[in-house]
Amino acid sequence: MPLPLLLSLLLLALAVPMSAALLAAAAPAVEAHAVALEAKYLVGRCIALVALLLVAPVLIAAALAVRGTSRGPILFRQRRVGQDGELFEMLKFRSMRVADDAGFVPAGGSAPGGIEGVDRRTAVGRFLRRSSLDELPQLWNVVCGDMALVGPRPERPEHVERFSDDVPGYARRHRVRVGLTGLAQVEGSRGATCIATRAQLDNAYIDEWSLALDVKILGRTFGAVLRGAE
Repeated sequence: MPLPLLLSLLLLALAVPMSAALLAAAAPAVEAHAVALEAKYLVGRCIALVALLLVAPVLIAAALAVRGTSRGPILFRQRRVGQDGELFEMLKFRSMRVADDAGFVPAGGSAPGGIEGVDRRTAVGRFLRRSSLDELPQLWNVVCGDMALVGPRPERPEHVERFSDDVPGYARRHRVRVGLTGLAQVEGSRGATCIATRAQLDNAYIDEWSLALDVKILGRTFGAVLRGAE
């Protein structure tokens, strides 16, 4: 994970501002923000494709480790809600033994994530999660345009429906493309943390978005990945 994130930092710091500046210069002022966002998404997809090629050996090794140590598919696929409520299939390396987790409901006011219910993580899965290598397949989601490098983290449809009813402003998180990482995550609001706080941070990110903010978030994510996480 560190290598593609470092590459993302360098390329985003150079390519996106140049692309956005050229495009925005030709657009009316009221459209400059939207043009810059589109430039971010375009360059992000290119970065994700390059990152996938660079980490191909890591992807292969992780896939073989998952397949060779537990029964079930290599990839974990789950429906998530993206920009404007569009559904897509988010990818991860499978880190748990296969079981039916339908019916899990997070505690009141808490976001889902982390270990939900019985801990079914495999030995390989624990390592993949701690190193964030389980998230690498989401680079393909970025290439496909379902996700961006930086943005609010996507959630499952059933939880989105519930939180949209219970948490003021939660649905506004879907104004932009969801991301591999985001402001809420680098501020510590990840896993089973307060969903209202996460929604506030996600909306603050959208309202205050800039290319410099994306670079800062990617840098902090890179540091967090080096430290390791559950």
